[in-house]
Amino acid sequence: MAHVVVMGAGIGGMPMAYELREQLRAEDTVTVISDTADFHFVPSNPWVAVNWRSREDISFPIAPYFKRKNIDFIPVGAKRVHPDENQVELNDGRSISYDFLVIATGPRLAFEEVEGLGPSGHTHSVCHVDHAVEAARHWDEFVKDPGPIVIGAVQGASCYGPAYEFAFIMETDLRRRKIRHQVPMTYVTAEPYIGHLGLGGVGDSKGFLESAMRDRHIKWICNAKVSRVEAGKMYVTEHDENGQPKKEHVLDFKFSMMLPAFKGVDAVIGIEGLTNPRGFILIDPYQRNPKYQNIYAVGVCVAIPPVEATPIPTGAPKTGYMIETMVTATARNIRAVLDGKEPSEKPTWNAICLADLGDRGAAFVALPQIPPRNVNWFRHGRWVHWAKVAFEKYFIRKMKTGSTEPVYEKYVLKLMGINKLRGE
Repeated sequence: MAHVVVMGAGIGGMPMAYELREQLRAEDTVTVISDTADFHFVPSNPWVAVNWRSREDISFPIAPYFKRKNIDFIPVGAKRVHPDENQVELNDGRSISYDFLVIATGPRLAFEEVEGLGPSGHTHSVCHVDHAVEAARHWDEFVKDPGPIVIGAVQGASCYGPAYEFAFIMETDLRRRKIRHQVPMTYVTAEPYIGHLGLGGVGDSKGFLESAMRDRHIKWICNAKVSRVEAGKMYVTEHDENGQPKKEHVLDFKFSMMLPAFKGVDAVIGIEGLTNPRGFILIDPYQRNPKYQNIYAVGVCVAIPPVEATPIPTGAPKTGYMIETMVTATARNIRAVLDGKEPSEKPTWNAICLADLGDRGAAFVALPQIPPRNVNWFRHGRWVHWAKVAFEKYFIRKMKTGSTEPVYEKYVLKLMGINKLRGE
C-alpha cells in the first residue's frame, strides 16, 4: 500500500487528487494538505474585485467532496517539507509521512520585492480571493469618489492575463456607471510590448491589445520597473530595448492593482536539489524531481524558464491546459512506478487561454508555448466573454463532481471552435 500526499488544493491540487484516486490501486491512500478549507476558482478573481462575483459564487468547502471520493483532507498549511525523511511538517506541529509527494501549492506572492507593493502596502491584488474581496471593498469606495488608476504587473511577474483582464473589466464597470471620463488609466508592465503576455506574443495579441487600449483610452508604459509605491504614488522607471533607463515616471493613483513576481512557498524554498533559487520545484520531463524521485510537482510552483530574454525580467505563465496535462502525466507516472515500470508520460506544454475583457474577450492557443510554434491562434469578440462565464460554471461543477474529464481538450477548444489540437 502506498500513501500519496498532495500539497495544495487549488486548480492543480484538487484535480491532482481526483486523478490519483482514479489511477491508483484500491489499497493506496491519497491525502491532500491545504492552507485553506475552501476551493476557489482563481480565474474569476478579477470579477470578484469589482463585485461582479462574490466569494460565495466562486468558492466551496473541499472536505465533503473529497470524502465522497475517499480522499483524506487536512486543512492545515505545510510548514516545511523534509524530503530526506519523506515527511511534511504542518503548521500545527504534526508530521505527515508519504511514499510519494505531489507539490501543487501554487506560488508565494513576492510583494516584498517592491517597497509598498501589495494589500499590506498601497496596491491591490487579484491573485487570491481574499485579496480580490478586499479590492472589491475599496472599489466600492473608489467609484463614489473616482480618480486615476494604475494597473499592471511588476518586474519578474509571469502571469499577465489577469492584469489585462482587470484593466478592461474596471474600464467596462466605469463606463456602465457613466464615470469613465473621471478616471485616467495607465497600464504599467515589465513586458517589452503590450500583448507579450510572457509568451513572446500569440498571433496578433500585440496589435489587438494595443488597439483595444487605444479604443478605451488606456495609456501604457512597457519595459517598466516599479522601484517603489507610496500612498497614491507609484515610481516607475521606463527602459529602452537594451534595458537602459529611458524615463522616470511618478504616477498618481487613487486605485491600483499590480501583479507581483512569484516565488516558491516557504515550505520548500532553499531545499538543495528540490528547488531553484526562487523556490520553484525542479522537475524532469515526467514532472518528477531529479534528486528526490518520489516527489513530483504540478502547476505554478514548477520551474519553467522564460520564453525569451526581455529587457526587464518577465516569467513564463503556466496556463490551465498546461497544468491539466501536468496533472494527468503525474498521476499516470506514479501508477507506473507502483507497477514497477519507469515513468513515460509527459505533459503538453501548450498555452490555451480565455481572457475576459469586460464585455468582450480574447482567446489564444500557442502550440507549443515556446516559439517557434506549430499553432499560433488568436481570436477576440463578445463570444469569449460568455465562453469564460460558461467555463467558470463548468470547472466548478467538475471540481464538485470529481470528474477527471480533460476539461480544456473537451470543453474550451469547442468553445473556441477548434475541434482538435493540431501540430502538437
